[in-house]
Amino acid sequence: MLILGPMLTLSQALYDQIVAHARADHPDEACGVVAGPAGSGRPERFIPMLNAARSPTFYEFDSSDLLKLYREMDDRDEEPVIIYHSHTATEAYPSRTDISYANEPGAHYVLVSTADTDDAGPFQFRSFRIVDGVITEEEVKVEA
Repeated sequence: MLILGPMLTLSQALYDQIVAHARADHPDEACGVVAGPAGSGRPERFIPMLNAARSPTFYEFDSSDLLKLYREMDDRDEEPVIIYHSHTATEAYPSRTDISYANEPGAHYVLVSTADTDDAGPFQFRSFRIVDGVITEEEVKVEA
């Protein structure tokens, strides 16, 4: 069930970094986090991660990298505002696996599809909230 809901606002620079990471890791899925001050909801710090699965159909954060990231965010009083990954052969919509791994109810889950595009082609860039298995698509606002 898809429900249209709130909005994700991010800078053009962060948008460009997420798309560039998805493009660079293609044909494998790219993944990462954009952290922001705890409680602010503001995405500020781009943190590309390694897809430990190195797969075109699946992404997985390396557990030690993820632990290090959460400790670092805790030390900086940050939280994950955006958790992103790419889909290389399908549309930018959460898969069953994506839904099962969505364990940050306050985060925006951004998906970028690199399917059917060339290096300069348009990328699908969509944002969702995923809470208790319910997917809510959000409008994405990119600011200069």
